[in-house]
Amino acid sequence: MTELPWLEDEIWFPPVDEALDDPAGLLAAGGDLSPERLFYAYQRGIFPWFEDDQPILWWSPSPRTVLFPEKIHISRSLQKTLRQGRYNVTINQDFESVIRACAESRGEQHGTWITEEMIEAYQRLHHLGHAHSVETWRQTDSGVELVGGLYGIAIGKIFFGESMFSRANDASKVAYVHLAKQLHEWDFAVIDCQMASSHLFSLGAEEIGSEQWQQLLQDYTKASDTNWGDAFKKLLIGSL
Repeated sequence: MTELPWLEDEIWFPPVDEALDDPAGLLAAGGDLSPERLFYAYQRGIFPWFEDDQPILWWSPSPRTVLFPEKIHISRSLQKTLRQGRYNVTINQDFESVIRACAESRGEQHGTWITEEMIEAYQRLHHLGHAHSVETWRQTDSGVELVGGLYGIAIGKIFFGESMFSRANDASKVAYVHLAKQLHEWDFAVIDCQMASSHLFSLGAEEIGSEQWQQLLQDYTKASDTNWGDAFKKLLIGSL
């Protein structure tokens, strides 16, 4: 493998077109997870992804998996779930529980990479107003329980999705659909899905080339940030 650029205190990244082909998208290693570095990275389509026994690894894969909010696909079975109104959805009501649940998840979402260091870093971003969570709740005999959700970073009019989890049928998809609908209302251009997965493709995600992705970043990360403060403050009940 080609030797990776090693990041230290200075906040910078090599051009994304220098990312490796194998492993696909690996761009650099080292540095830290400070809010400043993370914000700088996401504006350029770069994100951290590593495990406990590795240094911080930075990625920018091409092609890029994205979802345009207006193209969210709702299958018949998911439409039925939404109509049944068995779940309630909130936003930014329990960020820590969502990210920790994502860290426990397995399968295509690769939850094991969400280390304690990552959790602390994204909680800092959440407190600064850049990271957001969407929660799916279910009423039980003993109260309300968190059964699904997702989290990510919003910069300008792009939402950079990080991870999702589900403890009940369609719970993460319900969160994703509500998020996409809200982002569409706010004129967000795109949701970054980072890595391809059948779960995301079933919701309407697609792959785009590096040139189109970089143009989206240039056009929309500098847009005015959206005020998420009043969104989903109350439980949303029923279908969209």
